[in-house]
Amino acid sequence: MDKPLKAPPPYAIASVDNALRIAAMLQLEGPLTVTEVAQRLGVANSTAHRLLAMLVYRDFAVRDADRTYRVGPVLELAAHSQSTAARLRAAALPHLHRLAELLDESANLTVRTGDTARFIASVESRQALRVGSREGMVFPAHRTTAGLLLLAELPPDQLDALYAADRYDERPDERPDLDTLRADLARVRRNGFALNEGRSERGVVAVGVCVHAPDGEAVAGLSLSMPSARYEKERLPMLVGTLRTAAEALERDLAR
Repeated sequence: MDKPLKAPPPYAIASVDNALRIAAMLQLEGPLTVTEVAQRLGVANSTAHRLLAMLVYRDFAVRDADRTYRVGPVLELAAHSQSTAARLRAAALPHLHRLAELLDESANLTVRTGDTARFIASVESRQALRVGSREGMVFPAHRTTAGLLLLAELPPDQLDALYAADRYDERPDERPDLDTLRADLARVRRNGFALNEGRSERGVVAVGVCVHAPDGEAVAGLSLSMPSARYEKERLPMLVGTLRTAAEALERDLAR
């Protein structure tokens, strides 16, 4: 198995992390107030205000006349393509909150773009030892739970084209072994869920199921993430069943 891709830096800088999280929130959700940002980050209003002021200074955000903040010139190009993801995120959030409350583990919604997977919504567990928010983060699709789920839905020719060698001429180390990947995806299709034990981050276990649009297209992966120290294999059927119930409820909401 490939070594895990990401691990928290040994000397994390909270202010930098919070500023990046704000930028992701503005991209994915639209305008926010200082109070809303402070509540989401769990910081004082004054701290949120200082972070937003720096983002405004660097053109990552703009402060409107009504005192809300929205994406600035640096991010607004990406914001124009957010409509589908924004609608999907809005529909999924209530279900993510319910999952996090019911199972007390962090819940995520992830979409695939090409060979990458992006977390578009994340609700953290309330436990002291928990997997933090992944909202806005991007990973290679084959390294993530949701990415595996969505890749497993592709016809063989599309999978081969996506991972064609010439697409990786300038980054050969990032191309997965296709025989191994095909075996992994066959397992996902056979099981109807994906289990990720340290594939993307050391010490993290995630399990997920697919979310389909009304036309049957696989549009996202719904997953739970937890510290590996708390994962119990005996609970896997219950976790998968709870995720499937949530995914079906989300699909009904999308159908409306």
